[in-house]
Amino acid sequence: MDQKTPQKIDIDWTACQGHGLCAELLPDHITLDEWGYPLVDGGSIPPRTLKRARRAASDCPVLALKLTARGAPL
Repeated sequence: MDQKTPQKIDIDWTACQGHGLCAELLPDHITLDEWGYPLVDGGSIPPRTLKRARRAASDCPVLALKLTARGAPL
């Protein structure tokens, strides 16, 4: 995927264990619910934030966070 393709954040809910690291690394797009699980804003990731979004996805302890092309099937 190139930087011109709009991307969004998806979470694999079967893998997510609520560590909350994604919210620390990407607070503009991810918050935590009352149990510590991520809530994603659903918007496209702007190019200036893409590097941090990729880091959040790669640093997830269970790799539950994914960046996908906006409009791509799940």
